[in-house]
Amino acid sequence: MRIRGLLVAAAALAALGGLLYWSNRAQKAKEGKPDPNAPPKILELKEDNLVRLEIRKRDQPAVVLEKGQDGNWKITAPEALNADQDSVRSLVSTVTSLNSDRVIEENPQDLSPYGLQAPAVELVIGQKEGGERKLLIGDETPTGSYYFVKLDGDARVFTMASWNKTSIDKSVWDLRDKRLLTFDSDKLTRLELNAKNQTIEIGKNAQNEWQILKPRPLRADGGNVEQLLSRLRDAKMDTNLTAEERKKAEAAFAKASLVAIARVTDAAGTQQLEVRKTKDNDYYAKSSVIDGIHKITSWVGEGLDKGLDDLRNKKLFDFGWNEPTKIEWRDGAETAVYEKSSDKWMRAGKQMDSTSVRNFIDKLRDLSAQGFPEKGFTEPVIEARVSWDDGKRTEKVLISKNGDKYFARRENEPAIYELTASDVDGLRSAAKDVKEQAEKPDEKKKS
Repeated sequence: MRIRGLLVAAAALAALGGLLYWSNRAQKAKEGKPDPNAPPKILELKEDNLVRLEIRKRDQPAVVLEKGQDGNWKITAPEALNADQDSVRSLVSTVTSLNSDRVIEENPQDLSPYGLQAPAVELVIGQKEGGERKLLIGDETPTGSYYFVKLDGDARVFTMASWNKTSIDKSVWDLRDKRLLTFDSDKLTRLELNAKNQTIEIGKNAQNEWQILKPRPLRADGGNVEQLLSRLRDAKMDTNLTAEERKKAEAAFAKASLVAIARVTDAAGTQQLEVRKTKDNDYYAKSSVIDGIHKITSWVGEGLDKGLDDLRNKKLFDFGWNEPTKIEWRDGAETAVYEKSSDKWMRAGKQMDSTSVRNFIDKLRDLSAQGFPEKGFTEPVIEARVSWDDGKRTEKVLISKNGDKYFARRENEPAIYELTASDVDGLRSAAKDVKEQAEKPDEKKKS
């Protein structure tokens, strides 16, 4: 009886396994097929196959976009203009995978009830392969939120979400490149700024870091230079201005006071932006890239109103977040040399407490100028040398006291940095606090 029971159980288990196998196989087969209840796609195209888009609207000239050999889109009609690549990509993304909400009628005899006899918008899609496709967009549905649409050559009338219509129904102003400067940030080699009655020229050094070249060689604050470039990249025309307001902009620019003239040079050449400010604190700009006078945001205008000291590097040391490998310190008659060995800091063969050393390094890293005087530096009372990048780079800072003020210089550089007394006191305190690594309890017992 036990054997018979085992055989019955084995047969049942085999049957259950077979059902599970065929169930999984049927599910996989189903997953490979589209949902029969899903609304049909209106368009499903390959993005890299699209080469031309033409947006036609009633009583308006057509907007034509063509893709160049470099893969970038350009506006070729109603006038030749650079296109905003992000805006065009959004349009292309909508077109290449356009879903319907549902099919309204399979084969209508009259398209006029849907506004498709003379559609408000037509989109002609040119392809490298497969010929042209034409999408017709008619009236909004009575319930709103949807539009009637149809493909030329397809009898069916669909509805699609209104946001799809918004994505397709674009004007020249929507699609044109609105940047006033079109430089390539990755290939930028020079930046010149005329502001606050100063001319500042900035370039890249051998380490690919920004360096002030004029009015004299000085260290630049890379973060502030990049912020300035960010403002220049964000200088865009205000597309909400009417034709009348654009005329007024020209008159306002002529009367406004100069804020700055910026010139940027990349592999393609030099571009210029002139910014002026009115008495009402409105900012206008004139670009060498596109014609006309354009209103810009105060965020951009204020960001260009910079002087030499705004772009100078206030930090005394350049090692930043790099890990130093050696620190040499002198404060009066007291001297110390700390060297990194593996993950340990050593002084004269003794291991130092890593927390106290790192606090000292942080004070050196954060040491910054509060100003850039022309004179004041005297005989140094403090010297600090930091080596990093596996010893390939070394920086030495000298600090002097003149009266109740502290002044610093970097070795072999003429610039003078004024320091606060509190920063110098904090640095000295951190240097004195560096101590030897405390022995662990078990090590004391062994000794």
